[in-house]
Amino acid sequence: MSNQQVIALISATPIAIGPATSSLARILPDASVWNILDDRLLIEAKEAGGLTPSLSQRMDRLIDHAVREGADGILLTCSMYGPVAHQHASPGVPILAADDAAFDLAATGGYRRILVVASFEAALTDAVDRLRAHLDSAGSSTELTSVVAEGVLEAQKAGDDDAHHQALADACRAHLDGADAVLLAQFSLAPVAARLSATLGVPVISGPDAAAAVLKSRLRTHP
Repeated sequence: MSNQQVIALISATPIAIGPATSSLARILPDASVWNILDDRLLIEAKEAGGLTPSLSQRMDRLIDHAVREGADGILLTCSMYGPVAHQHASPGVPILAADDAAFDLAATGGYRRILVVASFEAALTDAVDRLRAHLDSAGSSTELTSVVAEGVLEAQKAGDDDAHHQALADACRAHLDGADAVLLAQFSLAPVAARLSATLGVPVISGPDAAAAVLKSRLRTHP
C-alpha cells in the first residue's frame, strides 16, 4: 500500500481544479491529489439564490466520504461552501475552506492596503465582503481597494496565459494606489500569481498557494 498522503479537493466547478492541483504539485509534491467534483453544487446554489441547508448537507456528505475513504487533508475549492468546512469536525484531518489560508495571510501580513482583484463583479463583491469581515474579526486595520480585471475571462477561455497575466497586470497597475499586496479573489486567477508579483513588485496572495502551504504544515502534525 502507498504511504503517500492523500489530499481531497472537493470542487463545485472544474475550473478550480487545475490551479489547486498545480499549487499542491509545487508545494506538496509527494502528496496524491484526489478530485471529487459535483458540478451541480454551484449551479443549484445560484438557482436557489445562495447556500441552502440541503446543499450544505450535500457538501457535508462529500466531506464525510473523503474522510471515510482515507483523505489525509481536504480542501474545498469553492468559496461559497466555506461555511460547511468551518462547521465540519474531523479530528486528525485538516479541512480548509477555499479562502481560509489566503485571508489569514492578508490579516497577519502587516499590510497597510490590499488590492483585491477578480474577473467579474459578483466574485469581487463576495470576496471583499468576506475578507473585510475576516480582517475585522482579526482586529486588522488593513485597508481594502478592489478592481475587476477586464479581459481575464476571455483570456482564460482562450487558454492564453500571456493575455491572462497582462489583463491582471494592467488592472492592478491602474488601481494599485499605494497597496502593498494584491489578493486574487478566485482560484482560477492563481496560475499567474508568481508572474504577476514579479511584474508589480508586491506580494500576490493566491488561495491555492496559501492553502497548499497550510496543508503542508498541518500534515506534518497529522502524519
